[in-house]
Parts: sequence; C-alpha cells; structure tokens
Amino acid sequence: MQLRWRCAQFFELRWWKRYLRGRDKVEYLRWKKAYWVDFLQKSALKLPAGATVLDAGCGPAGIFTILADGYTVDALDPLIERYAAAFPHFDPADYPNTRFLGETIESFSPGRSYDAIFCLNAINHVADLHRSLDRLVELLRPGGYLLLSVDAHKSGRVRRLFQLAPADLLHPHQFTCSEYAKMLTDRAMCIERTIMLRKGHIFNYYLFVARKGDQMRVHPASRVSG
Repeated sequence: MQLRWRCAQFFELRWWKRYLRGRDKVEYLRWKKAYWVDFLQKSALKLPAGATVLDAGCGPAGIFTILADGYTVDALDPLIERYAAAFPHFDPADYPNTRFLGETIESFSPGRSYDAIFCLNAINHVADLHRSLDRLVELLRPGGYLLLSVDAHKSGRVRRLFQLAPADLLHPHQFTCSEYAKMLTDRAMCIERTIMLRKGHIFNYYLFVARKGDQMRVHPASRVSG
C-alpha cells in the first residue's frame, strides 16, 4: 500500500499542476471560497467562536481559506511545501491565522485536540486508511465533529474491480458509502447527517457529519439526503 500511496501522491501533485495551469489566482480563490461557504451551509455545522479546527488533507485551497479570525486553524497535508513551491495560487503568508503542517494524518501529533476536523476529499488518498481514521477520532475533543467527504462507489461489484486493478491512481482506497459509514460507527462516531453532494456514474460524492462521544449506531441508509 505504501508504494501505491507514493504513486498516488505523485499523480496528485501532477493533477494540481494541470488543473491550476493558466488559472488566475484571484478569480480561482474567489470561486473556491464561495464553494466552501456553500459547503459549510450544506453541512449545517455551526462552528462556535474560538473553535479549534483541523483541515486534514487540505491541499492548496482547502476550507482553511475561509476560516480566519475567531478560530485556531491547523492545515495538514504531506504535499504542503511542494504546493507552496509549485503554485502561486497558494502562499501560506496569505493565511496568517493558519498553521500549515507537512505531515501525514497517520503520523500527525499536533499537541492539541480539535472541536472540529474537516477531512474533505482526502481520506481515500492516505496510505493507511484505518490508522488515519483512528487518528482523526483521537484528535477530536468529546462532542467534537468530524466532517468527512469522499467519493464512494455506487456498486460493490465495481468497487471490487477497482480494488483488484488500480484503475483510479489518485485514490488507493475504494469503498461504498455504507462501508465508510461503518468505519465511523465502529469508532463510536455518531453519524448525524449523510449528505449526497454530487451524483456520478461510478461514484457518488458524500459528506458525513459525525459527532464524537455518542455510542449510538445510525444506519447510513436511513439518513441519506441529496
């Protein structure tokens, strides 16, 4: 899996280079910030003033871009230094209230816990999925929220084919919505909302809003909205 993850990291950086090539920084960030504002509204999460927040797997333009005064923000990505070197669209100096950390989720030890953790379109990029989920839950304060978004397979049969043959180089992990939901509830996370953000042919894009500290088990099929 380490080899597959390293391959995925290589193609992730190449994807961003191709995606951002020729895009105006100001216009791109204006669009991206509007996207994150809409995303937060759809999540229905209200961050309290003074909240400590982690953007795990933040990329060069994660949700940290709209979390400014009033919050303590950490932004985590093993490619963060390479993003800063490669793209004018990302300059850490533009976000003085954010601490940027070039580490993996699995090895991350920040010396603090969080009221809210965002792991958005990132969990299926990691090397060790289960260790990463363990670490995210460990870093949450009791009652804190994990917002996890991920492309999830619509078909278990197609998912098995993708697992056997690495047709999706950017994503080492391939699972269905119900499988991701079980990974959360197995860690005593209470899934309060499961929101389908986008429908696709092979994958649907889901957001899980899950709270730490409640032993209740919520069947994902009963709480899916789109």
